[in-house]
Parts: sequence; structure tokens; C-alpha cells
Amino acid sequence: MIRISLVCFACCFALTYCASDPTIGYSSTSLYAKQYKSVAVPIFKNDTMQRTIGFMLTDAVIKEIQTRTPYNVIGEQFADTLLTGTIKKVELDQISQSRTTGLDNEMLIKVTINFEWLNLQSGGRIVGRENFTSSALFIPSQPSSEPIEVGQFAVVQQLACEIVDQMQASW
Repeated sequence: MIRISLVCFACCFALTYCASDPTIGYSSTSLYAKQYKSVAVPIFKNDTMQRTIGFMLTDAVIKEIQTRTPYNVIGEQFADTLLTGTIKKVELDQISQSRTTGLDNEMLIKVTINFEWLNLQSGGRIVGRENFTSSALFIPSQPSSEPIEVGQFAVVQQLACEIVDQMQASW
């Protein structure tokens, strides 16, 4: 009997602190703006010498939007919103070096981008970031011998996830 009372009390307590508006308490509603239905994502511009990273990032962002958001990814002429971006910088930083060979053991790849999400109906900016940076670690030395593409893939996936996180409605 006491157990049932405690469970009922806990349920009532939890329900009283849930809210339909995420700005005033816990909520089970979507974190994405309901007034938008679709987004267009053209290929990210690339100001670096890493040619494939723009295509990789665009593909990752599209997949992340399709997986995590309620928005449809469609062509720009039919979309409610537009997500554009420019890759500004790709850097490789040495994290550690082998004492015996002098070769790099761990490398960090850092990518810096600018992006903005625009409302095509009003022309207004929904969200945008400049010098938005993400990084990933890869190990080019033996025994792993990971190529730089492993690091590029990891940083692109991280960036795509973080860009879609920015598309959530503000709390």
C-alpha cells in the first residue's frame, strides 16, 4: 500500500513540473520550431585546400537534419528555410609524438566554419554562428595507422551534430 502511494505521489509530482513551454520547465514537446516545415542545404562553400570536406560536411548535415529534426530537406525553390555555410579553416595540430621515431602519435584536426539558417519567407536570420569550431582526434602512427580521412570524417560528423543542435528553439 505504501509503495502504491509513493508511486502515485511521484507521478503527480513529476506531472506538476512538466510544462508545454520548454522555457518554463521540463517539457516533452519538440525542441525544433514548429513554424518551419522544410530546409534547403546547398553545398557548403570551402575556403580551404581540403577539397572534399565541403561535400562531406553537406552530406553529414543533411543526414543529421533528416534523422533528428521534423524538417524535410528539399530544394531551395520550395523550402521554408535555407541553411548555408562556409568552411573557413582546417588545421592539423600535433598532440603527441613518439619518443623513438619522432613521428606523430596523435593528431587533432580542427575545422572552423561560418553558417547561418535563414527564413526564406521573411528573409530574416533564424540562427547563425561565425568561427564555429569543432575538432576530432586521429592516430596516424603504428599500430593504428589511421589516414587523415578518419579524422576528417570524425570532425565532419561532430560539426553536423553541433549545427543541428543550433537549429533547436532557444530555451
